[in-house]
Amino acid sequence: MNIGIDHGYYAIKTRHCSFPAGITAYSHEPYTLQNTLEYEGRYYVCGTGRQPILRDKTENDNYFLLTLAAIAKEIKHRGEKTECSVVIGAGLPLTTYGREKKPFHKYLLRSSQPVCFRFEGTPYRVTIQDVLLFPQGYSAIVVRPEFVREEPSVLLMDVGGWTVDLMRLDNARPNADTCRSLELGMIRCMDEAREQVRRDTGLSVTDAQVERVLAGKPCSIREDAGVIIQQQGRLYTERLLSAAMEAGFDLKALPVILMGGGATVVMRNLREQDRLCRVLPLADVRANAEGYERIMGQMPDGEHKG
Repeated sequence: MNIGIDHGYYAIKTRHCSFPAGITAYSHEPYTLQNTLEYEGRYYVCGTGRQPILRDKTENDNYFLLTLAAIAKEIKHRGEKTECSVVIGAGLPLTTYGREKKPFHKYLLRSSQPVCFRFEGTPYRVTIQDVLLFPQGYSAIVVRPEFVREEPSVLLMDVGGWTVDLMRLDNARPNADTCRSLELGMIRCMDEAREQVRRDTGLSVTDAQVERVLAGKPCSIREDAGVIIQQQGRLYTERLLSAAMEAGFDLKALPVILMGGGATVVMRNLREQDRLCRVLPLADVRANAEGYERIMGQMPDGEHKG
């Protein structure tokens, strides 16, 4: 089966699932098997907070282990057999696609097949037949083609955990010369919000609390702390819009497709005074993963190799 996986800095997403990209290793079986991966004699609890930022995701085995957890979750959701073959669809930023494609392909497609592991106590025997890599962000347009069908030029803004990837599409095709990757993702916003709350109130709020307040959801947090977090959301949005303009994109002239894990936060903090041309929200954080699968499903069988 085809399984699309979006390997984010903040979260791992498949077509049906999303969980934090943190992972904690144990030498012995932990107190619970929930979200626990057992691989090569060690235990890993997946989805525990977030891991340190890695410039190169192939530096250690964490993203491979998270990939196994994502495969298990997707197989379970689909009700498929735990002994099976899969083709993984994954993505890389267009700015680093050429440089990272071969090492990331090798990283995910291990030479030892099938891969045997347990997830939440259930044994899996999965043969990874191939890994197909696509430009992230652009691949998600497959989910909403109407966004680019009638527009000669649009800006794709993918607000991720660590980076914000920008890409102009002309006549529905990416203009490679315009691709930019800004280290201005939602992790930066959340860290600054937590620090500002600590400075002004002395409270040490958690990432989960900050994330909930930024999303506009109920949270039992002191009112003044909530106001500070909301203010930081607006300041982050202003900074992001300014950075995009500085990168050469006129947001008053270009429609913007806003996607990624931070898209909802940015949408909530846009104001009439920003005078943006037009904003097209693609709010589903799993859009990249779904896009990879749709592209894979449209490919002739022979193109699944190599």
